[in-house]
Amino acid sequence: MEKSMSKETKSDDRTLVARAQKGDETAFEELVRKYSGRAYQIAYGVLGNREDAEEIAEDTFIKIHRALPDFRGDSEFTTWMYRIAMNLARNKYHWNKSRATDRHVSIDAPIEGVEEGDDRRIDLPDSTLPPDQKAVYNELDKDLNAQLEQLPDVYREALVMRNIQEMSYEEIADLLKCKLGTVKSRIARARDELKKRLGL
Repeated sequence: MEKSMSKETKSDDRTLVARAQKGDETAFEELVRKYSGRAYQIAYGVLGNREDAEEIAEDTFIKIHRALPDFRGDSEFTTWMYRIAMNLARNKYHWNKSRATDRHVSIDAPIEGVEEGDDRRIDLPDSTLPPDQKAVYNELDKDLNAQLEQLPDVYREALVMRNIQEMSYEEIADLLKCKLGTVKSRIARARDELKKRLGL
């Protein structure tokens, strides 16, 4: 079942935003407390690097703080925050790629498609294994990273965004400014292509 924000949460966010726009730093700090983890998850999903994701999460709220006076509330605060985090993460991803920076991704995130309740995963052994088994783990991890890199950006982004906690198809469609069916199609194609590349 898709998770979505309650009306109470949305109302609370609007109140916090309004207070922060009037200079209430406590209200802004509460927004940071509530959503910095989400910003980190979005960035990590794109970048696969903890330090880079932490940097993007911080930069997201620095940018939000500067732009908050001009925020008109045309979208929910979370949608606005997702867009900022995603754009910063994309820019960082392409900058890293141009510098050939190593990229690591989560190997235990769900790979989901169009079907509801499809929670299949790419399960790999625990990294705390004996040396011989860990070598197999490392090779599979390296292969997954390499194959994920080969996916078109639109497929990779939709896939990793679906794996971020509580991000529904609707939220992804809103964030990427595309139709719901397009999001589901991209995720399904990304999943199928990745599984094919990995021989699963």
